[in-house]
Amino acid sequence: MSELRTNPPIRILLAALVIAAFARFSAAQEIPSDYQQVLKIVGKQGDYKANVLKVNIPRNDLRMKIADYAVPTPFGFGGWFAMEKGDGGEDVVMGDLVLTESEVNPVVSALLEHGIEVTALHNHFFWDDPRVFFMHIHGHGNAVDLAHRLRPALDLIGLAKEGEENSAPKTSVKQGTTIDTERIAKIVGHAGEQNGPVYKITLGRDDLSVKDMGATVNARMGLNTWAAFFGTNDDAAVAGDIAMLENEVNPVLKALRSNGLDVVAIHHHMINTQPMIIFLHYWGRGPADKLATGFKAAVDQLGKGTKQ
Repeated sequence: MSELRTNPPIRILLAALVIAAFARFSAAQEIPSDYQQVLKIVGKQGDYKANVLKVNIPRNDLRMKIADYAVPTPFGFGGWFAMEKGDGGEDVVMGDLVLTESEVNPVVSALLEHGIEVTALHNHFFWDDPRVFFMHIHGHGNAVDLAHRLRPALDLIGLAKEGEENSAPKTSVKQGTTIDTERIAKIVGHAGEQNGPVYKITLGRDDLSVKDMGATVNARMGLNTWAAFFGTNDDAAVAGDIAMLENEVNPVLKALRSNGLDVVAIHHHMINTQPMIIFLHYWGRGPADKLATGFKAAVDQLGKGTKQ
């Protein structure tokens, strides 16, 4: 009979394989079924975290330069939209689309014709080549219906006409980074994530309570501050966005300018929110340590009026 018994180590291995297979199956089921349909309808990739589906719309078709400095798509040219359940099961969608000048008005028309609101249009950079603009969007309703309403506008992105962006010669961007990311994280006080050659630190505003149709507007829905670093320790570039209350705007401006970082835009992304959130975009080039110190100085101005 002993010959017929399963060897204990084999039983353990089989159990481990079953658990691993179940874990993979469970992970595949994490995205709700209606959100899986959204991904299929728009034909994009996304992920589901913190009750938010986030869909990426990167402008990999563009070869971007800032002040004649070649930068990769993750440096700040990754568009997106996000969905979250609000009151009564309705979904709220928010997003930020990266558009060339010739795409702006066709996309505006496609959004409005299908019941999606445009809440802001602005620059994030100076000296960008090609010139791009960032369009913030908003809508609510059934998730699958929202996806169908978004699709016509998304289909217009990246359809450069002859003689425009896609026909431009490709600019080589060095992959990987030689920036000491651990040092940057230590200076800022927060760790970031590596995305190709870009190291990005993203900070939420957990001190604020902002809601839309009952849905919490969190970092994944666009209420965040971030800094993207690219280059080398001695010659790096930083770009980012700072989410501020109205009384934080000028302290942040002073912190950025006193540390040599350029301010390139101040504007809103959302409408009809309480409190009012102002977003500031900045850019800088120089030693990575100095850039990280400047970003940290600005971040230190946030939340002072909301802490108990």
